[in-house]
Amino acid sequence: MDKPDSIVDFNTEMSVGDVARLLKGVVEAAFARVKIRGEISGVKRSSAGHIYFTLKDDEAVLDAVSWRGQNTSFANFIKDGLEVVASGKITTYPMRSNYQIVVDSLVPAGEGALLKLLEERKKKLAAEGLFDVARKKPVPFLPKVIGVVTSPTGAVIRDIINRITDRFPLHIVVWPVAVQGQGAAEEVAAAIRGFNAIGKDSDIPRPDVLIVARGGGSIEDLWAFNEEIVARAAAESEIPLISAVGHETDTTLIDYVSDLRAPTPTGAAEMATPVRQDLLRRVNQCGLRLPDAINGILARAKDSIRRLSAGLPDLSGLIDMYAQRLDDKEERLDTAVNNYMRHLTDKFNHLRQVLELCSYQRALERGFALVFDKDKHLLDTAEKAKDKETLRVVFADSDLWVHTFDEKGANPLKITKKKSKTEDDKQGELLL
Repeated sequence: MDKPDSIVDFNTEMSVGDVARLLKGVVEAAFARVKIRGEISGVKRSSAGHIYFTLKDDEAVLDAVSWRGQNTSFANFIKDGLEVVASGKITTYPMRSNYQIVVDSLVPAGEGALLKLLEERKKKLAAEGLFDVARKKPVPFLPKVIGVVTSPTGAVIRDIINRITDRFPLHIVVWPVAVQGQGAAEEVAAAIRGFNAIGKDSDIPRPDVLIVARGGGSIEDLWAFNEEIVARAAAESEIPLISAVGHETDTTLIDYVSDLRAPTPTGAAEMATPVRQDLLRRVNQCGLRLPDAINGILARAKDSIRRLSAGLPDLSGLIDMYAQRLDDKEERLDTAVNNYMRHLTDKFNHLRQVLELCSYQRALERGFALVFDKDKHLLDTAEKAKDKETLRVVFADSDLWVHTFDEKGANPLKITKKKSKTEDDKQGELLL
């Protein structure tokens, strides 16, 4: 067997760096894209987010590195002892004079490993309460806008649009994403969060319900919808979300956190919209039944009124009875008022007679008189009257003016003090 031609000239002297660069170019050209199966060992994570590890089997060990930004889809589950299939390119690391694989995609090897990893994630998210029924939001009966997260090409988006158009035509907004392969999970999560971030003032209408869909495939094909980033974005969605990933027998993590799971993308379109023709038919039927319903309500109301009125007393008889009672009380009131007024009249006449007996006019009629001065002041003692020039003496029949001073200005009035009366004198006056 002939030896391959050397790519270097033996007579040309090279530095260590020249050899390292030459080897690097040869290796990267020959192994630009490889897929390697092996067991992970010695996982180390740098503060910058890079992950270093080795892939090994029974025959060899291969160093591996995954840079930050390339490992977001598998950084959470990579661990020692896990058998995986790593994709990337082979390169060299001149500082250590070794070769390594730069990994940009990594999945567990075999369906059993994937199912085991999926089960671990389910337990983790379930423990956080992301699968709780109480968290699930109702899907609106008649949405105005439906947002669809899926591949822009293929049968899925056509099936969804056609089914919605057939059932109830409305506004559909499609957010195109990759549904398989590297970066698919990140795109799906970003689409869900993007729809939720749409504001009222945006030119793009905010959906009333979301559909996340893709067609069927193997567990590896559907793996993007088993990533935590997708499941958490779906759980955080304020907009009700219907998952429609794969066929009816396929189950992914997004199915557990979504508000509603559809067996197929077409089924999701049916769950999101009613049938317009059915609604129109129901409205027409209700319109036809409306007069009968109203008449039935009125008939039942009339029957109810008749039953209630049968238990009521005769209104006219009730009023006549109370009118008679009112007349009776009015008559009794008139009698009572008249009796009371007669009582008051008798009492008033009696008091008037008493008042008349006590009147000073009666005293005048018995021979007494009242003495006033000219200023109409009552003079009830002789002392008050002695110096008065003019006196007015009031008798029962008329008044008499008396001038007490003569022409010479003398006052002839004299005051004679009464003697104290003995008991005998007093007794004598009583007998007069």
